[in-house]
Amino acid sequence: MAVLRVPDKNQEFTDYESIKSHLAKIGIGYEVWKPAFQLDHKAEAQDVLNAFADQIKQLKEEGGYVAADVIDLFPDTPNLDTMLAKFSREHWHDEDEVRFIIKGRGVFHIRPNEGDVVALEVAEGDLARVPAGTWHWFDLCQEKRIRAIRLFQDPNGWTPHYTNSGVDKGYLPVCMGLSFIPPQLAHL
Repeated sequence: MAVLRVPDKNQEFTDYESIKSHLAKIGIGYEVWKPAFQLDHKAEAQDVLNAFADQIKQLKEEGGYVAADVIDLFPDTPNLDTMLAKFSREHWHDEDEVRFIIKGRGVFHIRPNEGDVVALEVAEGDLARVPAGTWHWFDLCQEKRIRAIRLFQDPNGWTPHYTNSGVDKGYLPVCMGLSFIPPQLAHL
């Protein structure tokens, strides 16, 4: 289950209702899903999609998503650090970013239009929906492992639009230790 932190206020939420409520206030969707049947973590991508077919169908109807796939990253995935570097900088997309975590952990930092940056550490069973236009960035946790279902409104996927604000440099992935670095220390 997820952990939600508000680093600048030293707050942490670990129960489902608190996480869901806090995220809803800033427009982020959060749910916990259970598979329709027991799923082997080594299952083929199509088997993963079949296990969550009902939930995927409902999300497609609600959000206008037209495609779903499974991303599977390991520490030895070729060019993993290059790939992750594209998403660990603050950016936004023209469409929603929807992720359901099957295995592994990662953290979405979200900078809402109003309020503090939040860090949502997601793990197995967590579904996060980051609406189009939301400023955010994503990092894997130290084990650099994640398997997730992704949903898209455009079958070609989405492209990050970078803000170049530099805000992301003041925060480390919460699952790697400190989550906030004071600006005066960020350059060290």
